[in-house]
Amino acid sequence: MSRTAPTDPVLSRNRRATHEYHVIETFEAGVALTGTEVKSLRAGRVQLRDGYVRIENGEAWLLQVNISHYEQGNRNNPDPNRRRKLLLHRREIEYLDGKVRTQGLTVVPLRMYLLRNHVKVEIALVRGKKLWDKRQDVARRDAQREMERAAARTLRS
Repeated sequence: MSRTAPTDPVLSRNRRATHEYHVIETFEAGVALTGTEVKSLRAGRVQLRDGYVRIENGEAWLLQVNISHYEQGNRNNPDPNRRRKLLLHRREIEYLDGKVRTQGLTVVPLRMYLLRNHVKVEIALVRGKKLWDKRQDVARRDAQREMERAAARTLRS
């Protein structure tokens, strides 16, 4: 018996964020979307790479996240780069706003996923990495990969 529902509910990941930033803290937020945006998301037509969160007048907004037009939608499809309201508790918004204002941190989306048929966004409070941090991460990842290869070779022999 085959399942039609995907086993992995992740719709999109922002892999670039973990390369560019140190993730300090993560939060889960709902997103206010239209019907055709949800259908486009389920088809995997979303790009989080340039996205960020701005807090204005006590509300959190997801900006620069591209959700492509739904192909079977009509002319009332919303703008792909429109601002989308994030659904967070007031205390979470105030906490994020305080961290961004006082410590110069940024809030970016890490991934977009389905949770019981609701679209959720994992957002993170981040600090930008320096160039040497990025080089260090790449070197560490390469060394880990080489150790795994050597271990696999010794197990095969």
